[in-house]
Amino acid sequence: MGLLQRGRERLGDIFWFRLAGSRIHALTGPKANAAFFQAPDDQLSAKEAYRFTVPIFGPGIAYDATPDVMEEQISFLFPALKDERLRSYARVMEEEAENYFGRWPQGGEADLLTAMNELTVFISSRCLVGDEFRRRLSTEFARLYHDLEGGINLLAFFNPDLPLPSFKRRDRARRRMVEIISGIVAERRESRTQGEDFLQTLMAARGGDGKALTDEAITGLLLTSIFAGQHTSSVLACWTGALLLQNPAFLPAVLAEQDAAFAGAPEMTLEALRAMGVLERAIREAERMHPPLIMLMRRILKDVTYGEYVLPAGDIAMVSPAVSQRIPDIFPDPDRYNPDRFSSNEGFPKYSMIAFGGGRHACIGGTFAYLQVKVIWSVLFRRFNLELIDRDVRPNYRTFVVGPRPPCRVRYRRKST
Repeated sequence: MGLLQRGRERLGDIFWFRLAGSRIHALTGPKANAAFFQAPDDQLSAKEAYRFTVPIFGPGIAYDATPDVMEEQISFLFPALKDERLRSYARVMEEEAENYFGRWPQGGEADLLTAMNELTVFISSRCLVGDEFRRRLSTEFARLYHDLEGGINLLAFFNPDLPLPSFKRRDRARRRMVEIISGIVAERRESRTQGEDFLQTLMAARGGDGKALTDEAITGLLLTSIFAGQHTSSVLACWTGALLLQNPAFLPAVLAEQDAAFAGAPEMTLEALRAMGVLERAIREAERMHPPLIMLMRRILKDVTYGEYVLPAGDIAMVSPAVSQRIPDIFPDPDRYNPDRFSSNEGFPKYSMIAFGGGRHACIGGTFAYLQVKVIWSVLFRRFNLELIDRDVRPNYRTFVVGPRPPCRVRYRRKST
């Protein structure tokens, strides 16, 4: 990140460097980000840049599909993100969060990294794959997910088929995931059970040829959804709370909003969660300062012209949310935590906030992620008094999705009811 920041400061919107034998063209700032996200797929290819995901998602799924097929596959998930489903997910998220934090004693210490990762795994397994999966297989799912996640690293980016132990565990875990999900699909079809989850949405989906999705395709798209959302939601939740607790001057407004939203302890409705503008600004500022993905890449298939420069075919183009979201001309005093910067109705230039991508490839799960983070911290703020123990919170760049360096501990005391 220091290299990318220095490149921006010295050379402006565009510069290049070499990494593992490839030339990487870094594009920063709204104008350059727009050129990156608006380029057609036959010019800048996400598919060619993210081949390392194919062993996890499966053949013919997501980045192993043609752009039009991938677009169709993503469209299969749209019904799972309608308001009716989001209301159901909000209830599930609240129940899972209450159960998880209900096991904490009256007072003590907890690592936010561990807590947020475990809780979002439980939420993901239930909202995406269903109640029966959550009840019976959460422990195994956590292990399998860990093995799948272990297959994502720099070596996988260059050659995901190397005979490495981590890649062998990745492949075994995926085969087991197909077995598990295929079994649930078969049970639902036999019993004619209808779930309110992503799995049910995919079971009901039909391709352009009118055919139902195969169990392999359903598993692949579920894994794509889980990988797109679980870990990013986990670290976004962690950063949101850590930064708020690190900057307690912003806490009273958040807590006052919580008191107003839940006076008389009403149900945590989708409408109430959406109305939490103060908490949403805190999440937005955490996303700006510490985006879960610090780099997004594309393989250049055809020469790209940007201003007076030409990015040649065969190289790699890259944008960095972590750099673009700290440009002082756009975000004054960018290294200072200030959620109130998002209270203005004026907004910021398009493509200045790119943590969830942009253009045709913008993440469709941003609403789900924000909903999850709001539920988790609403439960925590309602049930506990919290204090950050490890106050020097810094990014851990050793991981693919960048959360705080461990440990990230809080001291908690349960509120009297």
